[in-house]
Amino acid sequence: MKNRAIRNIAILGSVAIAGVISVQIYWINQALNLQQKQFQEGVFISLKRVAERISEYNLMDSPATKTVKQISSDYYIVNIREAIDANILELYLRDEFDKMNIQTDYEYAIYDCASEKMVYGAYVSFQEKETKIRAGNLPKYDEFIYYFGINFPKQTSYLIAGNQLWIFFSGLLFLTVIFFVHALNIILKQKRLSELQKEFINNMTHEFKTPISTILIASDALLDDEVVKNKKELSNYSQIIKEQNERLNRQVEKVLQITEMERADIELKKEKISLHESIKSIASSVEIKLTKQHGELTTSLAVDDDIVCCDKLHLTNIIYNVIDNALKYSNEKPKIRIETRQMERFLHLSITDNGIGIADEHIAEVKKKFYRVPTGKVHNVKGFGLGLYYVNQVCKAHDWHWEIESTVGEGTSIIFKIKK
Repeated sequence: MKNRAIRNIAILGSVAIAGVISVQIYWINQALNLQQKQFQEGVFISLKRVAERISEYNLMDSPATKTVKQISSDYYIVNIREAIDANILELYLRDEFDKMNIQTDYEYAIYDCASEKMVYGAYVSFQEKETKIRAGNLPKYDEFIYYFGINFPKQTSYLIAGNQLWIFFSGLLFLTVIFFVHALNIILKQKRLSELQKEFINNMTHEFKTPISTILIASDALLDDEVVKNKKELSNYSQIIKEQNERLNRQVEKVLQITEMERADIELKKEKISLHESIKSIASSVEIKLTKQHGELTTSLAVDDDIVCCDKLHLTNIIYNVIDNALKYSNEKPKIRIETRQMERFLHLSITDNGIGIADEHIAEVKKKFYRVPTGKVHNVKGFGLGLYYVNQVCKAHDWHWEIESTVGEGTSIIFKIKK
């Protein structure tokens, strides 16, 4: 994924998160405000009924106006025209609060006009189901003569408890946000490490190119030297140096190709080519290597129209890679067969060998970078595990389908469906 795409995702994700959090906070605030409004309305109604019932009990008319006055968010004053019986007051308070389903602790105190103090108070707990008598310590109110004050000390926690579901989902949201931020941080860190790794590999392989080229020139010079030609051991050593140098060069080229493929989409230079001609050219070039291993390569090219539109270099490379694997992973004389046939809109290309095969559990894995199948008794196989990964990337770029069919101990077939 490109840096710009990651940055855009991060920006859009941050904006989305900020929006969701803002909306969540807004609705929680609205829910709490609505809960508080409903609570206050219930308290007003309950206290007004208490005042009316006390007036009826005292055979008095209830005050025409200003029966209940809210002093603060949790403190109310209730106007009564004459002295208040504390026992009757608590009974009526309990009764009216039960009717309005107000189930939170409250404390009340009655104003004594003789001493000008809140002389009697009690704390009513819904959890403990009992009343605690305490000295009246609630604020006075100068406008009324006979009144009582009532305070709800746990109003905030009571309202919050009524919105537990909102708060629970808000907590889940914040946990999700934290997880998203953490995951994004890990992704960005891994991206930076991956970029550093690619830069290192790219620089390292480019640095290898100069000594490889120098060794190649030196080995060619040795092989052409008359003295070396006349000495069999020196000639063999020079040939080994050249072969191993060429092998190292191929591995470096493969790493460079993989690095370039991961930096961006593969830039294909498509052209119309003859698939059969490419196969014949490859078969000719690997003939010497096959001879050294006492192997054979046969072809069955049964397609009349073998013209395909593709990148010739990448097509050649993937066929080389498959044949190279067939040569490397062989317990005996390698036998390789290349076949083509027509399948509706596709050309069917298969490359079959008689090698050691691949177990079912490894078939999906071999398409991954750096994965190498355990080779059992074959200990001389070298490589980076990039061959079939490269094949997979090239097929993806061309929109080709390919699959691996293999039986352990009998061989492997790699089948390509090439679009015409």
